[in-house]
Amino acid sequence: MSSIWIKDTTLPHFNPLNTNIKTDVLILGGGISGILCAYFLQKKGIDYILVEGQTICSGITKNTTAKITSQHGLIYHKLLKTIGLEKTQLYLEANQNAVKKYFELCKNIDCDFEKKPSYVYSCNNRKKLEKEADALTKIGFPFHFAETPSLPFPTVGAICFEDQAQFHPLKFISQIAQNLNIYEHTFVKELTENLAITNQGNISYQHLIVTTHFPIDNKHGLYFLKMYQHRSYVIALKHAAQLNGMYIDEAKQGLSFRNYKDFLLIGGGSHRSGKKGGNWQELRTFAKKYYPLAVETFHWATQDCMTLDQVPYIGLYSKNMSQCYVATGFQKWGMTTSMLSAILLSDLLAGGENSYTSVFRPSRTILRPQLFLNSWEAITNLLTISKKRCPHLGCALKWNPAEHSWDCPCHGSRFTEDGILLDNPANGNLKQK
Repeated sequence: MSSIWIKDTTLPHFNPLNTNIKTDVLILGGGISGILCAYFLQKKGIDYILVEGQTICSGITKNTTAKITSQHGLIYHKLLKTIGLEKTQLYLEANQNAVKKYFELCKNIDCDFEKKPSYVYSCNNRKKLEKEADALTKIGFPFHFAETPSLPFPTVGAICFEDQAQFHPLKFISQIAQNLNIYEHTFVKELTENLAITNQGNISYQHLIVTTHFPIDNKHGLYFLKMYQHRSYVIALKHAAQLNGMYIDEAKQGLSFRNYKDFLLIGGGSHRSGKKGGNWQELRTFAKKYYPLAVETFHWATQDCMTLDQVPYIGLYSKNMSQCYVATGFQKWGMTTSMLSAILLSDLLAGGENSYTSVFRPSRTILRPQLFLNSWEAITNLLTISKKRCPHLGCALKWNPAEHSWDCPCHGSRFTEDGILLDNPANGNLKQK
């Protein structure tokens, strides 16, 4: 099981840390979010170090579908209700600026970058599309209704954003990471005030940026209550259709589509981590029905952090950690939000202002319905009798038969059948009894 992005890309490699070292800014996590933070800090002349426990982009980044868009499902009519018109406009503007920054950077990077329209379609609910259209009109963002003749099944239409994009994420990273100050195979096993402890040496820092997908510090910020993780699946088909853009269903259990060269990428089968879902079987059943001559060439899965209000957490880690920043909760839109995060955080660390800070502030209210669902899930799971417990906060692990892994329904940590850590927030393997 490996993604299509791995097959033809060689990423740069970096040495492990082998001494004590000092830096102004320490970045934890070598996915695209952390690497973009490093890239912009370097451009601003700010002293930094990025450390990655394994190798860069060995986690979630390599498993994306790599859509670059500010169209995050039918989200804008919901945001108008929860955060108001001004902040919704800022949310959209911040994401559009991230899209434009990719256009700017990718002019000089060979990463299969393509301008594409983005579509959110509905199979049976035109009213949802009309609500979103009304919201976008109030916000003042250009869009249009569209039909979906490229899709092999009937829909009631779609909302289209023009001038969005798709690319090859690892080709992009392989270029921008070349000259960055990165240490691989450098696992931070403990954080104290202004000091990160690794097996190879200690790192003294003034500021910390945590880009480890799910934040690793449980003492501050309440991220274990504010987020859960969602797992989704992708297959890449040869000899299938060429589409005229990027598509995603507005329905929670719907499918997404995009092309990469002569492959068709179909995503879906999603479920909360640790729960049952359609996984690859759902996608293969669909492909057999609608693309009977196609051949599956790649398949992979990914995991996404979901927030209480559908807005990422980007900014100060918590009110009590004034020198620590975080970027997490990307809601399945990691490519655009990683760029947004890097722009915002590098501005703050350069001592400047960023007009989007208030929208993404991690310490905003947690009084949302999802908080109670997350809490109920955690309490129920903690009371479940099971020999296999997650070392993160002790939740009972569930067996994932599709991927042959032990998964945590509370916060999404995953382990191999032998107990080796696959996905955080746990920071170590299962204890063998």
